[in-house]
Amino acid sequence: MHVIATAGHVDHGKSSLVKELTGQDPDRLAEEHRRGLSIELGYCWTSLDHVGDVAFVDVPGHERFIATMLSGVGPVPAVLFVVAADDPWMPQAAEHLAALDALGVARGVVAVSRSDLADPAAARERAITAISGTTLHEAQVVCVSARTGQGLSELREALVDLIQSMPAPERTADVRLWVDRRFTLKGVGTVVTGTLPAGRIHVGDSLHVGTETVRVRQLHALGRPVESVESVARVALNVTGDGAMSLSRGGVLTTPGAWLFSDHVDVRLRPPSPQPLGALARDRDLTSPRAPTPPAESMLHIGSAAVATWCRPLGGDIFRLRLARTLPLRIGDRALLRDPGSRVVWGLTVLDPAPPPLTRRGAAVRRAADLQSAYGVSDLEAEIERRGLVHVSTLRRIGVRVDAPANVAVRSDGAKGAPAASVPNPSAGAPGAQTDGWLIGSRRAAEARLDITRLVDEHDSASPLDPGLALSVLAERLRLPSAKLVLALVPAGLTVTGGRVTRLTSSALPPAVARAVQSVHRDLIDEPFAAPTADRLRDLGLDAKAIAAAAKVGALLKIADGIVLPPGADLLATRRLNEIKQPFTSSEARVHLHTTRRVVLPLLEHLDRRGLTERLPDDRRRLR
Repeated sequence: MHVIATAGHVDHGKSSLVKELTGQDPDRLAEEHRRGLSIELGYCWTSLDHVGDVAFVDVPGHERFIATMLSGVGPVPAVLFVVAADDPWMPQAAEHLAALDALGVARGVVAVSRSDLADPAAARERAITAISGTTLHEAQVVCVSARTGQGLSELREALVDLIQSMPAPERTADVRLWVDRRFTLKGVGTVVTGTLPAGRIHVGDSLHVGTETVRVRQLHALGRPVESVESVARVALNVTGDGAMSLSRGGVLTTPGAWLFSDHVDVRLRPPSPQPLGALARDRDLTSPRAPTPPAESMLHIGSAAVATWCRPLGGDIFRLRLARTLPLRIGDRALLRDPGSRVVWGLTVLDPAPPPLTRRGAAVRRAADLQSAYGVSDLEAEIERRGLVHVSTLRRIGVRVDAPANVAVRSDGAKGAPAASVPNPSAGAPGAQTDGWLIGSRRAAEARLDITRLVDEHDSASPLDPGLALSVLAERLRLPSAKLVLALVPAGLTVTGGRVTRLTSSALPPAVARAVQSVHRDLIDEPFAAPTADRLRDLGLDAKAIAAAAKVGALLKIADGIVLPPGADLLATRRLNEIKQPFTSSEARVHLHTTRRVVLPLLEHLDRRGLTERLPDDRRRLR
């Protein structure tokens, strides 16, 4: 199914055109027929050659029903914009076009209606001029008459071209269905309707209404019952459950747990674009930027919702909005901010639906500078860096693609590593890490590493007989949510023994052994699995007794007699082995770890003993 909304001034023939295209009357209320204008949203559908089913959302054109109009076009990806050949450019034509431009609607067809009543050439030229500076500048313009049928075949062809140019919807996306009608049917219960722009819904699905849940008992699309519907589609849902009674126009049904509901959001505003014919809109230019910024109290329109909003300028075109109620928003959402008094509209792009509080002096200016490079595009690395510390679930709920599996480190170069949570001694150059679903940016990680070193040194100076700090203590002092995250951030020069972070060179080691251990660490900086040979160990003075002492205090990792690696190398190995296809052979592990058979075999046996890997009957292994 494809969905197209109408737009245009009242009494310019939108409903008549839809009726001729579909054979159905979108005006369902007696009052609409008595007054000859649309009051509520109307829905009709037909089938067009080459593209199949097409549903139309017919919106009212009267200025008193602008909120209803916006609830109809908000979730719809394309528009049929109607202007009359026998009328000048009218106020709601300008206002509707400004709204479509602010919402970023770029796909549409312009119909010059009532072409049998006047020569449509002048109206066609006016329409082309009006849309030239908007997102609809590429729309086809067709002259038609619903009464005589003139141009209807050309209009159908233009609609087919429009539909074929539209991108495929994301049918596996999370559901966010904005409700534009709610009513009750005897013997059925609560029914809501809306346009499904992405995802799919099945009979029996559970959906959230805020924190409450409803179950989909029945689905209707194009006037018939269906078991499931996928985007894009007009759909009616019979729902039951605690949340059903709270549903109304402007409400929203969402995939459970998939969306973050927020009442604060940072946005980038696009100022109203002046139209050459805007002055024809009575004595009021509905699209000129007479107000360079929106008033403190405005209305936010997104989907079918209209929410009172308080605007706070942060700097330039960056604003923070405080909403009268929470909404499920994601990075990149397009919406419209409207001044109810002047009727001026601003388009906006959501930059951050989960912004930090602005509590310190100068925080607004710093926040605006921080968002200058954000344009509503999902960027995992940028979001981690901007937030400093964030959970994977939060990123996913605000629309950031997190394709890396759980426990994956994210480096500043955007590459994916292995489970940083398992690495007590990542190299000093590793800028970020993730564990237990928490991700930390490179700047915050670098600061945390410095703080870990400082706190351990301060503690050791004050308590030389009780060296080191517990991971849990460091997590508390660094205000990090997980001791495992601290483990992932322990810098070179420190080690973890018994859950405590200490200096690598323990005072328990003789100075000569400590110097030899440091030499081993330097040897293995670039190739951590290239264990020193027996000759090298002998040259350094590391005999069996010295190696045992260094291993006891955590300064070296002994995996077999005469084979030592840096502390934490076993867990570093799991990071590296996580990058190859599971299960793997010892030869594949040897190649990937850049080591020798002499080292890889005892290393894998060590991993088996620690429960980090599992040895299979065919002698291959896989990570647990």
